[in-house]
Amino acid sequence: MRLPDADTIAAVATPPGRGGVAIVRVSGPASRSIGHGLFRSGRPDFAGFKPYRLHHGTIYAPDGKLLDDGMAAFMPGPGSYTGEDTVELFCHGSPAVVRSVLQAACALGARPAGPGEFTRRAYVNGRLDLSQAEAVAELIAARGQVEADLALTRLTGAMGDAARELGAALADLAAGICLAVDFPEEEVECLPKAAFADGVAAVIARIEALLDAGRRARPYRHGTTVALFGRVNAGKSSLFNALLGTDRAIVADLPGTTRDYLEETLDLDGLPVRLTDTAGLRASDDAIETIGKERGLAKARRADLGLYVVDGSVPYAPDAEAEAVIATLTPAKVLVVATKADLPQAEPGPLNTLAARGIAGVPVSSRTGFGLTGLVAAIRALLTRDAGPPEPDAPAPSEREAAALTAARAELAALLADCRANLPYDILGVRLETASALVADVTGETTPDAVLNAVFDRFCIGK
Repeated sequence: MRLPDADTIAAVATPPGRGGVAIVRVSGPASRSIGHGLFRSGRPDFAGFKPYRLHHGTIYAPDGKLLDDGMAAFMPGPGSYTGEDTVELFCHGSPAVVRSVLQAACALGARPAGPGEFTRRAYVNGRLDLSQAEAVAELIAARGQVEADLALTRLTGAMGDAARELGAALADLAAGICLAVDFPEEEVECLPKAAFADGVAAVIARIEALLDAGRRARPYRHGTTVALFGRVNAGKSSLFNALLGTDRAIVADLPGTTRDYLEETLDLDGLPVRLTDTAGLRASDDAIETIGKERGLAKARRADLGLYVVDGSVPYAPDAEAEAVIATLTPAKVLVVATKADLPQAEPGPLNTLAARGIAGVPVSSRTGFGLTGLVAAIRALLTRDAGPPEPDAPAPSEREAAALTAARAELAALLADCRANLPYDILGVRLETASALVADVTGETTPDAVLNAVFDRFCIGK
């Protein structure tokens, strides 16, 4: 499958801003001639681009203006990333230089590429299946090593291979009943319904294993949210800074220092976390402080995990607003953090009091660092409790793929019920065909253009 009469596209393939090197990528039938029009080698014996070789020289505009000293490489199709002839021009990373090189490429016949257009061409030209194409975008956007590893596993084709294995199993089942469907009046041998049902159940089990891998991967792919909440001067901002390892929040003895919520990202051993420090809870006539407090409480109620920060050096007293957050999150999604563990702890202490209600807790000292390692481990364990860590090298479907597999599983479950109800093979065959089409959506074999557009529109320009 190739793009009919594809034009030639060009885009900057490196991030915007200043850098040591930037790459302008040109792909399509005119890419080689455009490259020769822009690039001049310093070697007297240069006779044109040699495939997969990096050439050093100078880059010129069509009017002969010198643009930069750089390098160029030519990758002929179908052995390039896109499956088409491709030229990459390596120039210095000044935005002005990069812009001038891209404009020169477009002046010689290329057009600016759209988001994800290079990868879409790779998909259309059979260089990648749709699952691998999605993995490219995931790898670019990965915020942690686990997320990057998940994307790399899919980029190697593991998810597509799993989908094709499912498709082959469904095709075998279809072959086992096709004679009965095509020749219903004939006495022909076909797969007995008991064996057919066992085969369907085996495919369902394999789909469920893939969906389970997707559930385990979800926190690492989409990130998690953790909100600190509690009374004023409980030590939330100090804890926020200690977890981040930097003085992000202002810390002072004056109550109400934090008047609005603060957010920063945190990497917990590959688990992306959006950490929020909320305004301290107290009665106040200050309208701005009240608004900030309500905004912080709203963040806490929506968090994947709430850290109820309490001062362990003073006797514990319940707070009505904090109790409302706990009721919204449920005790299973709350972790008590008793701060100031370097000071004598008061009685009754918050950890024992709240542990009796099923709320786990950790003592810490933001000043000395005591307990922070245990707190990080507890946060990570609670955020991944329902899913568990992803298995190394196990393909985990994306949201789109999981939706297709979930629909296929539902169709196969209905097929299994029909089979056990002894319905005729022609009805079973219809459900089997529907399930097969849904599984094929994983690799993009039957995916409509609207879905393809939604996938590739999420890409950055240049990839």
